[in-house]
Amino acid sequence: MAAAKSKKVEKPEDSLKVQNIVATTSLEEEVSLSKLARTQPNTEYNPETFPGLVLRIKQPKSAVLVFSSGNLVCTGVKSIAQVREVIDQVIKQLKKIGVHVKIKPKINVQNIVASGSINLDLNLNTLSLELENTEYEPEQFPGLVYKLEDPTATFLLFSNGKLVCTGTKNKEQLEESMKQLNKNVRAALKRLKEKGGEASETPAKELTSEDVF
Repeated sequence: MAAAKSKKVEKPEDSLKVQNIVATTSLEEEVSLSKLARTQPNTEYNPETFPGLVLRIKQPKSAVLVFSSGNLVCTGVKSIAQVREVIDQVIKQLKKIGVHVKIKPKINVQNIVASGSINLDLNLNTLSLELENTEYEPEQFPGLVYKLEDPTATFLLFSNGKLVCTGTKNKEQLEESMKQLNKNVRAALKRLKEKGGEASETPAKELTSEDVF
């Protein structure tokens, strides 16, 4: 008789799907933004309103703020590999206007935005009373804002279980924030059940998602 296959248990830290990474770097070379704007069609430059130039990359789809100091801010990508790819494309375009980058730029992630679901219907009103560091104003916004201090992260929780996480800067922080969310929400639900309160209509499940790093 064949042995039954054990069901794989998904971990909460595998839950979120990264939607956007904001990263910065320095090329350590001065850049003529006016020249870059004149010669490259995928740029937007209005120095009267903003000191930086917007350079748009088609693949991977992203936008890069380029400053005359050589500092860059990259947004719109979904992995560190894509950040590197975008920066390499920027360096190639700068080479066309005579700017030769001599270093391998160091990438600094400033913020990760990720989305997912806890597969659990939530009563946000009662949950906001049970969790610390929350903000819930349903007349102004349908989601509950829940802030973690360690690691620093902010969650938007919705009644259907959908969520958005912002504020983490690497994979480890993202995973740890999900562990803490899962732990804290489960503890809150347990306390509410003991009090006779209602926070959910469906059984709690482990959080699920994919790792994009």
